[in-house]
Amino acid sequence: MNVIIANKYKEMLSNLNIDIIKSLEGEFEVEDIIDNFQNFFFNKMILDITAIKNYQNISVIQKLSLGLDMSKVIILLDDSDIVNSAGYISQLVSMGIYNFTRNIDAIMYLIDNPNSYKDVAQYHMLNGEGSIIDRNKGFDDRSSRGANTYIGGDIKLNSFGSRIIGIKNLTEEAGSTTLIYMLKRQLESNYRVLTIEVDKNDFLYFNDGDLLSISSAELDPIIKNPNSNYDVILVDINDSAKEASLTEMLYLMEPSTIKLNKMIRQDRGILERMADKKIVLNKSLLNEKDIKEFEYEARCKVFYNIPPLDDKKTNHQVLDGLLYELGFDRQEAGKPRTNMKIFGIVKEDLDE
Repeated sequence: MNVIIANKYKEMLSNLNIDIIKSLEGEFEVEDIIDNFQNFFFNKMILDITAIKNYQNISVIQKLSLGLDMSKVIILLDDSDIVNSAGYISQLVSMGIYNFTRNIDAIMYLIDNPNSYKDVAQYHMLNGEGSIIDRNKGFDDRSSRGANTYIGGDIKLNSFGSRIIGIKNLTEEAGSTTLIYMLKRQLESNYRVLTIEVDKNDFLYFNDGDLLSISSAELDPIIKNPNSNYDVILVDINDSAKEASLTEMLYLMEPSTIKLNKMIRQDRGILERMADKKIVLNKSLLNEKDIKEFEYEARCKVFYNIPPLDDKKTNHQVLDGLLYELGFDRQEAGKPRTNMKIFGIVKEDLDE
């Protein structure tokens, strides 16, 4: 039986298909986590790093490593620059923390195939090079200012599992292919992004060599690679049966009357099955009042609302907003400002 401690990524972790003996949500002092689980029997602990107060200060994680058996702990990292710095990751390895990832699918892999030192030695800086601890601010990453002394020489950093996000149309032609292309362009200034479409070749028409069209049979080896060099992999899943392999999904609806009615006539139970899923309204002209009415009638919660967008533009604030809601902290343009709602952001894009 396993333990889950979640905070920011609680929705992502709720999709794990594992037996759970105890689950906590919120932000906790590291001492409280140790006190609660030091003498508690469990197989694995899945720990959302944002559930630890002051987690960006590496000395806090050091306390955790001294209080718990870290061979039984799998840490889901966030997107912050400090946590993803070479120095921070090297210190995790120094503490005997070998099981860390940003990929929800890699968690499942690590439960049955935990890392040993040789699996993470490439991240380990030797001879004290690279970073220093600041007790108040966390980490000052200096790896770019001096020689990198890794076992095995220079390596690509942050290759410890990609975050996988699938996108699927629920109504016909809801725009998954174009949206995934725009999300890729929105993300790539801050993240290493791989964009995949499954069992189709529509990416051909974007004239972008960084888009990958594959078959269903080719998907698993790509998305389940725990040593992927990509921060995020976006998957246009189409009608592939491999949707079940993706634990994080966005489901697109174009909320026009004809599209919604056609969807329901083809599948009467579809809205009931979507009740706990992330529904994104795409190419939507609904306002906040309209969306509340939609949620009431459909008995579904709308995760995000996207208006019609110009795919020739390289930046949309509304897409930064969606990505920020998904946990991509580096998309600061989408961070909600004081007294500003998502629908305010949507209005800005419509007014441009």
